[in-house]
Amino acid sequence: MNEILQLFPHLTERQIAQLEALGNLYAEWNQKINVISRKDIDQLYPHHVLHSLFIAHYLHPVAGTEILDFGTGGGFPGIPLAILWPDCRLHLIDGTGKKIKVVNEVANAIGLKNVRATHIRGEEERGHYDFVVSRAVMPLPDLVKIVRKNISKHQRNAIANGIICLKGGDITAETAPFGKYVEVSGLSQWTTNEWYKEKHLIYLPL
Repeated sequence: MNEILQLFPHLTERQIAQLEALGNLYAEWNQKINVISRKDIDQLYPHHVLHSLFIAHYLHPVAGTEILDFGTGGGFPGIPLAILWPDCRLHLIDGTGKKIKVVNEVANAIGLKNVRATHIRGEEERGHYDFVVSRAVMPLPDLVKIVRKNISKHQRNAIANGIICLKGGDITAETAPFGKYVEVSGLSQWTTNEWYKEKHLIYLPL
């Protein structure tokens, strides 16, 4: 939480309380439904919450922006982003029903009104959104094939509608097909945490 507060100094008391509540909620739900690996649950904030929030360090959406969290798992990056962006609408989808149950329970527990979570495969989702966000769900070319249909033609933000995803390791091969159109930012520019040394944020306008 300390690093989150440093990176986002303008959080309201409500937002801070919602973020702080995630630790106990996920620890409790993870005992019932394993949505985060047992060995990683103690690293919830640095490895999951903060990781998700780096998207908000990059994107500053206007009110009313529609965002699809593709393959949300237990709610990342969607839940932390919904906390930071109360004026945006986020749709969190995953092909595993028990994970969506956890997402809904967590969202209800902290009073998130701008989130809906649906048990559906990405191929079946037909809605249109300004941005699709994800965390290492699949290689970028495969993701583009599935979600291109979901990107709205209506532009309302400072950057063009498209995909913003979080990836680790060598991403050269999967970004190569998109040439100059893809933008890659190393997360280590924003944090000294060694875990982020080879972590990246990828933005691809569509």
